[in-house]
Amino acid sequence: MARIKTLRKKLKPVEHRKFIRYDSLHLLDYLVTDEAGNPGIYSMGRTIDVSADGLKLETTQALENNCLLLVTVGIEDDLIELEGRITYTGPFEGRFISGVTFIKITKEGRRIFAKYVEAFRQRQKQQPIT
Repeated sequence: MARIKTLRKKLKPVEHRKFIRYDSLHLLDYLVTDEAGNPGIYSMGRTIDVSADGLKLETTQALENNCLLLVTVGIEDDLIELEGRITYTGPFEGRFISGVTFIKITKEGRRIFAKYVEAFRQRQKQQPIT
């Protein structure tokens, strides 16, 4: 977690307010890294769907298949960082949809992410994502 905070201080976000203000539960930030952990693009995305082992992400920029991401999600006062890999990506209505499979997650991270998944599912029942 300290590594990502240090990297974010050095990096400036790529886009500025290109997103409509969606419910914050659906928003997350991500940092693209190479295999050695060197930082690339830092930006925000929107969670389209979640599972215990990954998520579907909407972004304004194309992400490459197999690239690594450090994803930060939050629920209540808990923030967690998850390391994932893009398993598929493609254009969709002027944006991009990517599948992210988590490759590193701590036990505590899994507990917090389970809360995020549950909250996301409950919110979807109340307000489906459009």
